[in-house]
Formats: sequence, C-alpha cells, structure tokens
Amino acid sequence: MEMTSAQPVTVGFRPLYRQVKDEFVKRMVDGVWPAGFLLPSEGQLAQEVGVSQGTVRKALDELAGENLLVRQQGRGTFVAQHDEKRILFQFFKLVPDDGIARFPESVVLEASTFPATETEREQLGLGPGTRVARVRRMRAIDDVPMIIETLSLPDAMFPGVTDGPVPNSLYAFYAERYGVTIAHAREKLKAITLNAEDAAILRKPPGHPALMVQRLALSLEAKPVEWRVSLCLTDDAHYLSFMR
Repeated sequence: MEMTSAQPVTVGFRPLYRQVKDEFVKRMVDGVWPAGFLLPSEGQLAQEVGVSQGTVRKALDELAGENLLVRQQGRGTFVAQHDEKRILFQFFKLVPDDGIARFPESVVLEASTFPATETEREQLGLGPGTRVARVRRMRAIDDVPMIIETLSLPDAMFPGVTDGPVPNSLYAFYAERYGVTIAHAREKLKAITLNAEDAAILRKPPGHPALMVQRLALSLEAKPVEWRVSLCLTDDAHYLSFMR
C-alpha cells in the first residue's frame, strides 16, 4: 500500500513526540497503516513529518509499549494485528493456577439487539433511544466453565454482528469486519457471589464466590466501543496483570 505524505507536525502545547504519535495513530485509524503493515524507516518517517529521527523513535516506542506496533528484529516495525497471541497477552487476564495461559473457548448463550439500558448508554456514550448488540456467552478453559460474559456494542457501529455465528476471538473480528481496533481498555474488579442462574451455568452452587470484571474497551480514537461484564471463577485460576 502506498503511503500518503503528511503535513509537517506543528509544535503546540503538547510534547512534539506526542503530536507525532497522534499522526501515526491517525494513519492507523484511516487505514493508511492497516494491521500487519510494515512501517517505513525512522529516517523516512522523520522526513515525512518534519521532525528529528529521535522524536519519531520516541513516538514509535510509546506505540510499541501500548502494543499497537510490533518490532521484529531484522524485519522492522509492523502495525499490530489482533491475533490470539496478542489478545491473550494484552487483554485476557484469567490464568489457570498452573501459570500456563490458555485462550478460552466460548459457547454463546444469547445474541441479539436490544434497546440500550441506562448503564449501557452511560458507558458507551449513547443517546436516548439507541440500540445495542448484546452477546452473552460462557467461556471454558480445558473444557471447564470459568467465565460468563455479557458484551454490549453500539448497534450502529457493529451492524449485523449478532446475525450470524459469533466468533470466539471478537477483537480480531471487530478489526477484520468493521475496521475497529481495540487499542486500550479500562477495568474494574469486584468480588461477588453468583446468583442461581449464573451458578448453574458455571456448575457451582448459588452464592459461590466469583470475580466480576467490568471492562470498557476503547478504539484507536479512544472512543468507547464495547462494554463487557465478566463473572470469573477463581477456584483454580487467578487474575494476572503486569504493571509498568
């Protein structure tokens, strides 16, 4: 793909490397740099945007630190793809107690569109009368039910997402079908007890303890695109997070 030239970055109140970073993110959002794209050299990028090579390197370092770019020794820097390995490392935090991370399998319990609830509108920044695509599914690791997820998506952004089979790897599906890349997520964790319905799905008695994880996923433009509530069993697993 031929890359269009950009206007030189204008110095403003924000650090120059952050302005360069914003320009590079815009290229990803606009599809100029699609998933898997091999970036030009740092020198060429510096010439294109009118800054020093060191400024470009700092912007690229930050994007790589956010897992939006991938550096491969001897090959170059690529736009990250939402493959299972990246999702497992970046977004799936429930790890069996043996310490070996595995990607869970899913069984869809319900998938349809509904009028957005007040909470869904608040989380996703939706107006009154809007609809969401809602997916409820059970996820298992090594055939053991461990998670119940309820996902809410703006119906206008993901038209037809519940019309066919819902794939196991949704973030890759969002990118491939709708051009929406999940770049970041905010999570809240809380200890709860399972109600009778959820407990039955997870093969536990009512009142069994679980970890509720509420996640708001954001696109490259930092726009809320998915609200996900997960009820996780931690009898034989733990929530693992890396701090930087």
